[in-house]
Amino acid sequence: MDRSRLGLVLHPTRDVSAVVDTIVTWAARHHISLAVRAEDRHRVPATVEPLPVGEVAHRSDALIAIGGDGTMLGALRSAVHDPKPVLGVHVGKLGFLVEVEPPELPRALDRLVAHDFTVENHSCLACDVCGDDLVAFNDIALIRQPGAGFVSASLAVDGQQYGYYRCDALVVSTPTGSTAYSYAAGGPLVSPATEAVVVTPSAPMAGISRALVLSPHETVRLQLREGSGPVAVEVDGLVIRDAATEGVVQIRYRHDAGLVVRLDPRRYQERNQLKLSLLDLPLLPDQLRELLPEGLREKFNRRELPPPR
Repeated sequence: MDRSRLGLVLHPTRDVSAVVDTIVTWAARHHISLAVRAEDRHRVPATVEPLPVGEVAHRSDALIAIGGDGTMLGALRSAVHDPKPVLGVHVGKLGFLVEVEPPELPRALDRLVAHDFTVENHSCLACDVCGDDLVAFNDIALIRQPGAGFVSASLAVDGQQYGYYRCDALVVSTPTGSTAYSYAAGGPLVSPATEAVVVTPSAPMAGISRALVLSPHETVRLQLREGSGPVAVEVDGLVIRDAATEGVVQIRYRHDAGLVVRLDPRRYQERNQLKLSLLDLPLLPDQLRELLPEGLREKFNRRELPPPR
């Protein structure tokens, strides 16, 4: 395979040095160059080329997201105008998008450069937020400020008024995002093979009180109503506007906006099914670990990175 540069997308706060060292050693042996955004140059060895944040995806043949789902979403957003395959390496908490655990990384990199993987296409939401163009691979949410009233917004679909919401939060998600904030708000789980837009109110007080599943061909328009409390706007969990009391959010579904590397799609689906079932158990992580067979529990407790190949 002719891939010559891999871009690294790092979790903003977690220690990812062990994973980075594995990648750097592997890349040197396979004559692959690496790049990272300039702001992260102090977190990687000098052999990794720092690039302007907007250039990492553009000048790389594939991206490696090191972190959790938030890091993966950030990598996908960075490449939305020129989609590149994104391989997710899990460092941290429960995640649904990332597939590779650190011990599996060397073999995963071998398969990446050998093009021995499948690509999972992901849709996104193209959002016009008060004139600012943004994309969300999971969801966009309007969220009330505690103690300052409720989200009050009208809903129009393809120009037709549907009604209004008065709620704690209003979440618009992709099928992939239906396992995240929308699910926590009581929305349906939607197969990632489905093309749809899900609109879910959280703690509705009045107006529309149920989740809506809309066609990907329909345009969603949310407008803050007079008297709405101040609202924060989040895109994939990142606050991009705070304390808004007026304005319009217009949302369109965009097909095939992101490419995710899958090495073992069946095992990935089985893991996610298990993770979803665990979300409904009222147990802390340490309590869940105690439910594992002793041998598997010990393996988790001493899990380490393998030596780089």
